[in-house]
Amino acid sequence: MYFEHRTSGIVLAAHAALALCLSCSSSDPSEEDTGGSSGGSGGASAASGTGTTSTTPTTVTATTSSAVTTGSATTSSATTSAPATTTGSPATTGANGSGGTTGSDGSVGAGGGNTTGPGDTSASVTGATTTTGGPGNDAAPSAGCDNPAGLTSGPASIDVNGTMRDYILLVPDDYDPSHPYKLIFGWHPWGGSAQQTEQMGYFGLEDVSEGQAILVAPEGLDYQGMGLGWANEGGQDVEFYHAMQELFSAELCIDENRIFSTGFSFGAMFSFTLACTQDSMMRAIAPQAGNAQVAGCEDGPRSVATMAFIGVDDSLIDGHRQAVQTFSERNGCMPDPVTMDSSWCDGLDAQFEPCTCVEYQGCSAGYPLIECEYKAGHQFAPNSGETIWNFFSQF
Repeated sequence: MYFEHRTSGIVLAAHAALALCLSCSSSDPSEEDTGGSSGGSGGASAASGTGTTSTTPTTVTATTSSAVTTGSATTSSATTSAPATTTGSPATTGANGSGGTTGSDGSVGAGGGNTTGPGDTSASVTGATTTTGGPGNDAAPSAGCDNPAGLTSGPASIDVNGTMRDYILLVPDDYDPSHPYKLIFGWHPWGGSAQQTEQMGYFGLEDVSEGQAILVAPEGLDYQGMGLGWANEGGQDVEFYHAMQELFSAELCIDENRIFSTGFSFGAMFSFTLACTQDSMMRAIAPQAGNAQVAGCEDGPRSVATMAFIGVDDSLIDGHRQAVQTFSERNGCMPDPVTMDSSWCDGLDAQFEPCTCVEYQGCSAGYPLIECEYKAGHQFAPNSGETIWNFFSQF
């Protein structure tokens, strides 16, 4: 295994809301949809000026042997987004894009996206329980603890069984090699990128975590020639996850009892997949608008604390609810959830009403299950960064 540091001179133009959605069909991979109509307009308008970008790749060699039961699906086209342009002067942000309309077959139309930037964490409502039980109450320091950091913040690559995979790592500025850190993975949507996740503050977690976690923005592989995603063909994306997790545990001080995952659309699907993966070491997930069919869901009894978000007009809602039920059973919850008196919904704009967060009762200690549904199509859960952080940090 060898390392070569990669630096970046990227000057970010704007932290605009990125309207990227996954067009999904039935969970049956043999059924192909035709897609919906186009989404709304809006976005960022960069000011004049130019910047330069130079990178030298960090390369890491890793070998993994994990396997996963995977699913597949045929999906319609989705919008893709190039990384933000570099610029010499500040950018201005245009109007929010409106969500895409739904096709006749119930699929999300290309172009539908988030109407509120996912990195906005102005809402103060946590929406989280105070449950802290379950295994892993004590920290489980990784092999990298009490040693000088072997990795630094920035983009890097890792060799996974002969395929180079990319990610962006964020290590706290005041990193303490004797302190076991939470490790949080943020998975981009179809057509997104690791840079997109970085630019929107790792789903709003960068600011609110205040240096208490190591954050990772992995980058997917091309899916059907229409953008990067997490189809997990042959288990290759789960192998990528294992390679990163093993590397970070060896080179940094990680609390192996506190590994988390969030993501939007295809990234939410892969968060469900990792929760289903029996040896993923996932403590909790916070998927935003996804299901467990496309990237696969391995059978098994493992419990994972879950807080899931989706719009009631999202064509993926049936698959999303099915995935929630999977973890209701695995977490030992009672079948009928109870509406929460105080929740993430309380901090939303009126356009997202009605909004309801429910909490399942009787779950195994330390494995709560919360599901939030709000008035929207296929989009990021607005103002969710603080809520997701509070949900993760209770463990």
